[in-house]
Amino acid sequence: MTLAMKKLSLTVNERAIDPVDVPETMMMQDFLHEYLNLTGSRMGCGQGICHACTVIVEQDDGTLDETRTCITGAHWFQGKKVRTVEGHAKRDASGAITELSPVQQAFIENFSFQCGYCTPGFVTGATVFIEQLKRKPIAKAELEQAITDALDKHICRCTGYVRYHEAVRDLVLKTPGLLKT
Repeated sequence: MTLAMKKLSLTVNERAIDPVDVPETMMMQDFLHEYLNLTGSRMGCGQGICHACTVIVEQDDGTLDETRTCITGAHWFQGKKVRTVEGHAKRDASGAITELSPVQQAFIENFSFQCGYCTPGFVTGATVFIEQLKRKPIAKAELEQAITDALDKHICRCTGYVRYHEAVRDLVLKTPGLLKT
C-alpha cells in the first residue's frame, strides 16, 4: 500500500518551507515533528481537547489564531504562516537563543509550570491573548475574566493553572498599552 502524497509549502517560524511531498492524511503535529524536527508542540490527548499541541497561525491582517495540530491536517496549513513554540524566542545567526519572548520570560519568573508538558500550549495561548490586547485593550476590571477565557481551553494535568494565570496577569500589568486607562 502506498500513501497518497501531496505538495505542501508554508512558512514556519519565519522560514519558508519549499514544496515537500507530505502524505495527504498527515496531521500537522506529525509534519512538525517528523519533517521539521520541531517537537515543542506536544501530543496530549490526540483529540484537540487539551491544546498542548497548539501553534499560532498568523493571518494576513496580522491577527493571530491558535490552531490545534493533533486534529488539523498538515495540508490545511498550505501557504500559511505558522509559529511554533520554538519560534517565540529571539535567536542569533547560529540558532542560539538570545532573548525569550515576554510570555516565556513571565512564565519563568512565575515558575509557571510543573512537568512542562502543557507549557507550549499555554505559551501559545498567552501569546495570542497578549497580541489581542495590543490591538484592543481592555479595562483592568475585566482582566481576570479575560485571562481565564484565554487560557481556559488549555489543560494542565499538574494543576499549574494558578501560576500560568499569575504570569499572564503580571505581564499584562507591566506592559504599557494592554489595559485601558
